[in-house]
Amino acid sequence: MPVRLQFAADKSPVTYALLGMNVVIYLAQLSSLYLLGFDLPAELGLKVNELIAQGQLWRLFTPMFLHGSIIHIGFNMYALYVIGRGLERTYGHGRFLTLYTLSGFAGNVVSMLFSPNPSLGSSTAIFGLLAAEGIFFFQNRKFYGDSAQKALVNIVSIALVNFIIGLSPGIDNWGHLGGFLGGLLFAWLGGPLLQVTPVYEEISPYLRLADARQFQQVVLAVFVVVVMFTIAAAGGIYIR
Repeated sequence: MPVRLQFAADKSPVTYALLGMNVVIYLAQLSSLYLLGFDLPAELGLKVNELIAQGQLWRLFTPMFLHGSIIHIGFNMYALYVIGRGLERTYGHGRFLTLYTLSGFAGNVVSMLFSPNPSLGSSTAIFGLLAAEGIFFFQNRKFYGDSAQKALVNIVSIALVNFIIGLSPGIDNWGHLGGFLGGLLFAWLGGPLLQVTPVYEEISPYLRLADARQFQQVVLAVFVVVVMFTIAAAGGIYIR
């Protein structure tokens, strides 16, 4: 019987919406610099440990939508475009957005804990997408054969290169690590698990290759990531 690959989504509206949102916010940053002489969106949203400790908890989320330069947003949006479209197709729209948000949150929490410097950028979330892509190929490697091994080697190489680049001054490597860990944990517990099931149709029966992950498992993955990094954030705030 023929095998048909069936995923939850055929297009990538969330990826394009995130691309558009980041670009619009960056244009607002540039407009603010031109009109006011300072970057108002960044002032209101970048990760500043002392302000988070004072109760501005939104700063654990908003940095993933802010950027410091055209090169900064250019690299990040290119990575989002390349990784996000395929990953959204396998994850589905809602789960992909959850992955992106949780990864960005986890990255900013780890950055708050270990880096005293203010930071901003969507790379926290994008490192989570990179980790999730690696977990997808690892957990479903029996369906991809040699392609899975090649994809995993490529993903590990990209991650290592970017972590090494992140050792340069001015780059928040702790945020990258936190986003990577958050995405890895969510993907391991709640990412797509492919399974072959027969579909019997009178005209042409076929085998369907689709996601067998249960909704309850995805909810559990969200719960684990949220609780783990929220406790870590609360501990860091309490210490301060």
